[in-house]
Amino acid sequence: AALRAALDGADVADRAAADRLDELARAARSGWASPPPPGRPAPGAAPELVRAWWSGLAPAQRRWLVGHEPALVGGLDGVPVAARDQANRLLLGARRGELLAERRRLLAKVPPGPVASLRLRAVAAKLAGLDALTERLAAGDPRAYLLGLDPAGEGRVVVALGDPDHADRVLTYVPGMTAGLDDAPGELGRAARVLERCAALAPQERGAAVLWLDYDAPDFLTEAASAGQARDAGGALHRFQEGLRASHEGPPARQTVLGHSYGSLVVGVAAREHGLAADALMFVGSPGVGATHAGELGVPPGQVWASSAPDDVIRLARPVDEVGRRALLGAAPLAAVLGWPDRTGHELWFGHDPADPGFGGRVFPSGRGGHAGYWDPGNPALDGMARVVLGR
Repeated sequence: AALRAALDGADVADRAAADRLDELARAARSGWASPPPPGRPAPGAAPELVRAWWSGLAPAQRRWLVGHEPALVGGLDGVPVAARDQANRLLLGARRGELLAERRRLLAKVPPGPVASLRLRAVAAKLAGLDALTERLAAGDPRAYLLGLDPAGEGRVVVALGDPDHADRVLTYVPGMTAGLDDAPGELGRAARVLERCAALAPQERGAAVLWLDYDAPDFLTEAASAGQARDAGGALHRFQEGLRASHEGPPARQTVLGHSYGSLVVGVAAREHGLAADALMFVGSPGVGATHAGELGVPPGQVWASSAPDDVIRLARPVDEVGRRALLGAAPLAAVLGWPDRTGHELWFGHDPADPGFGGRVFPSGRGGHAGYWDPGNPALDGMARVVLGR
């Protein structure tokens, strides 16, 4: 009798669930009976227009777009962070499948040869990076939002820790040379350490930190000797920051953009040539930011910050006019780009050192730790970065 009662109860629940699913299906069809009309924003559209378009859609239309066109929704700056995250998570399996298919193609070559072997190692590293990111997306505290993912080339990814649309303070971190999908988890860890320090200094503030790796970072010194890849990235970084402003709910957040190494040039070029929706800019381990003075970067006075470790090799980068010709012609490129320890002056490879007071910005201290030690526990630079994000 007990079993019969349980089965009857399950049958009732099953019929109720089926009826409800039918209702939802009918609501979805009536909400959007046909594919979205033409005139939708194209990739690269102005974030303000994207936000206005999205706000004008019915909830059923938004759900339809997320489910049926995740690549469109996931890549549009100005769409709310939660919707972009849902769309990009739907693409995760396909993106991993692309890498697996590439690995199968390379393994089919017998013997693989040196070039194929190098590509195999690169694909394996990207797969490992993607799997580590997937694990982080499944974890919480703070919740991670996937705002962009492309495994092509070295791989590109944009991930937010915390919700930028509802945060009081938002950091956008742009990494430098050799950054790609393979080491994205480590770069995300740097953003996380700044966010953790912000939470320790101001537990009442809601914060978010974004890893923005949506550009082709240089892999070799010969590439890093040119500002070309930074210029190519400028428009995308400009749109992303505009998108953060457009999709934010409530009073405007304080937006800070941080560039490390070549990433500082990306930030500087974007600020000077396109403008950045930012209240403060930070540069650490910079080879120059493509400007001669902080006033060229378009942020409020006193809101350009920089730090350079005393043992950071980037301090030895010499100006282009001294050694650029020699480097680009291939004569001793390492020595040419890094220069020599007896260098004097404040000119670096891409302009005036932003960590020199003569640049017109503000400087916060860093301990020893080389080119990558700014985020090390106990380094005063980590505390300095957090205080700039907080505006203190």
